[in-house]
Amino acid sequence: MGLITLLTDFGYRDHYVAALKARLLHLAPAVPVVDISHGVEPFNIAHAVHVLQAVFRDFPVGTVHVVGVDDHGAGPEPGWQALRHEGHYFLAGDNGILALLTNGAPEELVALPAAVTASPTRDVLLPAAVALAQGEPLASLGPVVQDFHRLNNRQLRIQDHRVTGHVAHVDHYGNLITNISRTAVDAVGHGRKFAVHFGRDVVREVHPHFSAAPPGEAVVVFNSQDCLCLGICQGNASELLGLHFDSQVDVRFPVE
Repeated sequence: MGLITLLTDFGYRDHYVAALKARLLHLAPAVPVVDISHGVEPFNIAHAVHVLQAVFRDFPVGTVHVVGVDDHGAGPEPGWQALRHEGHYFLAGDNGILALLTNGAPEELVALPAAVTASPTRDVLLPAAVALAQGEPLASLGPVVQDFHRLNNRQLRIQDHRVTGHVAHVDHYGNLITNISRTAVDAVGHGRKFAVHFGRDVVREVHPHFSAAPPGEAVVVFNSQDCLCLGICQGNASELLGLHFDSQVDVRFPVE
């Protein structure tokens, strides 16, 4: 018996999440279900992808991830798909989430049957997810397809003495998570010290965690996914620094 996770932009004020759980209890009461979050910003595909990328590998291989964010898909005709990526299964509307998650290269991709419904996550994605969790092969869910709605991830700019990236997500605390990886910094730096430039500010030290700096000071850390992050100790970095999603961040090394 597999595991199903739920990630949606349904929020916590209404009955929408309870309706998903009720449907799952009817379809497969023995299948375990884990809520990743239902607080994704409405229709925010980048937010959904960030959350998934940060956590899906912590679940066992074979886990089925249902993504109910902007779940009617892109374009005038709704569409839904399921795929395998790094041994996990993902089901979502064909809106670019799956393309961003897999960098456009899923291991296997199928189209799910079209339906006329006000709740695609409940009526299309959940039955398919249950089938996968109960051991059905991916190909049994629908025809194998080669294409989906494509969106491209922001790419790093790598130079001899600089790595340029962008803010990929602003978290609940106002911390700024960038797309700059520790691997990229190490590959360019070769052990050299570096400074992180953002807006008009510069930080020259990496701390082990956000509380390691004095209160009110800007702090740079690598998070548990080895992404470079900017914060203000006990403050909201996004508001105080005036930086938001897609703001540019530079890691600069001395020219020797």
